[in-house]
Amino acid sequence: MLSSELNTKLATLQGKLQEWESILIAYSGGVDSSLLLKVASMTPVKVLAVTAVSPTYPQAEIAAATDLARKLGVQHMVINSKEMGNPKFCANPPERCYHCKKELFADLQKLAWEHGLKVIVDGANIDDCDDFRPGRKAARECGVKSPLQEAGLTKADIRQLARHLGLPNWDKPSMACLSSRIPYGQMITPAKLGQVAAAEAYLRQLGLQEIRVRHHGSIARIEVNPAAFALLIDNQVRQAMVDRFHEIGFTYVTLDLEGFRSGSMNAVLSAEERKL
Repeated sequence: MLSSELNTKLATLQGKLQEWESILIAYSGGVDSSLLLKVASMTPVKVLAVTAVSPTYPQAEIAAATDLARKLGVQHMVINSKEMGNPKFCANPPERCYHCKKELFADLQKLAWEHGLKVIVDGANIDDCDDFRPGRKAARECGVKSPLQEAGLTKADIRQLARHLGLPNWDKPSMACLSSRIPYGQMITPAKLGQVAAAEAYLRQLGLQEIRVRHHGSIARIEVNPAAFALLIDNQVRQAMVDRFHEIGFTYVTLDLEGFRSGSMNAVLSAEERKL
């Protein structure tokens, strides 16, 4: 049963969507945008969900997003995003996400106009306000709304609501863009993204969920929950993992003793660089 506070937030979210009447949802298939899609499907709002495909996003995520949209009965479109053709994005500056989102939201604006949709919305939540997210600047400039944020929903609220509403991915770990695995200032290339995707897919086969493989040239730095350390240093598992990472193209394979932490690449940024 939901608390009265969470019921109020849900009602606020529903009211926002109904007020807009027709929306285009930037839909990644993560729990945030999935909740947005679910709640929208429960209202008389006209909805189009759009998922962007590129080398920065694992293909398995596209299939899962498509399947959920189909089950919810929501019109869904998959488009190709073009950030890998943008030199400003590929140079990987701290504001990398701004360049990616600016281009994506411009494409979504065109789609919204073509389909007669009044508002573009994304899955940003209250907790996103506390992190370095240059993509939020692009959202503001393109007039993108964040109804989860406007309704006061935190990540914990979203997971609770998603579970209550029967979403199968309510406990799905956050899945950041693969380019976030490459240190700022080092070029983003399809080859590097492919290495990261293959390495993380291997770790998921071991049953791990919260993972990041950071790409430091010839070095793979693995971030997992410390509770998984014992598994990875088991002699048999460790040797098989090292062999696979060598096949993928890494010369050295390391385990980060701080464990999994979203946005760890931002640790090198100064306070001034975080102001975007």
